[in-house]
Amino acid sequence: SKWDIEKFTGSNDFGLWKVKVGAILIQQKCVEALKGDAHMPANLSTEEKTEMNDKALSAIILCLGDKVLREVAKETSVVAMWTKLDSLYMTKSL
Repeated sequence: SKWDIEKFTGSNDFGLWKVKVGAILIQQKCVEALKGDAHMPANLSTEEKTEMNDKALSAIILCLGDKVLREVAKETSVVAMWTKLDSLYMTKSL
């Protein structure tokens, strides 16, 4: 892959993984997608917001191990996927 980031498998450090994925989303210029459509910059068109969501979603998907991906694969919004990952793994890694 383009980035040397360990895939999140459910057993490695979720907090650190989130920081690394956040850095990837910044590099890909799609970190704003994590705020959701309503909170993205107002000057973005619907198409741009959709593209940003899709870029962020695909970046996260590529950083997940298969077991974890199965649990969140049906989410089509990056906010929903991020929130679901949080609810599944945030407390476990504290």
